[in-house]
Amino acid sequence: MKLGHIVDRLPERLATGAFILHSGLEKLKGDEETAKGMHGMASGTFPFLKNIEPTRFLRMLAIGEITVGSLLLVPVVPKPVAGAALTGFSAALLTVYARTPGMRQPGSIWPTQQGLGVSKDVWMLGIGSGLMLDSATDRTRR
Repeated sequence: MKLGHIVDRLPERLATGAFILHSGLEKLKGDEETAKGMHGMASGTFPFLKNIEPTRFLRMLAIGEITVGSLLLVPVVPKPVAGAALTGFSAALLTVYARTPGMRQPGSIWPTQQGLGVSKDVWMLGIGSGLMLDSATDRTRR
């Protein structure tokens, strides 16, 4: 693997990966109240999650975030792999944003004050998509 392919998109990967990794590590320390809140919001969007106990859900979410963050931070992980993980993760967060009442202004995609924190995760969708598109365009240039 050439050095250019390793450092290409490294600033986005480091910033995003560190943020997500930190978030996952913090969730590992989450208490039962935090678990219930996160589980309630997620299971409202994804009903199949209702069958998972809240503290187990929070631990699974933490491990998922740690995994996505780590994939982004390790530069030798191929861009399409890191991009796909980040795109899937951010798409799930944005689905919560879109489906949770009170997060968006009525009849609009724009956030309410309550939804502002989650709506900002759109930047991760852009970075993940960019990593995958870069990979696709790299192949067509060869």
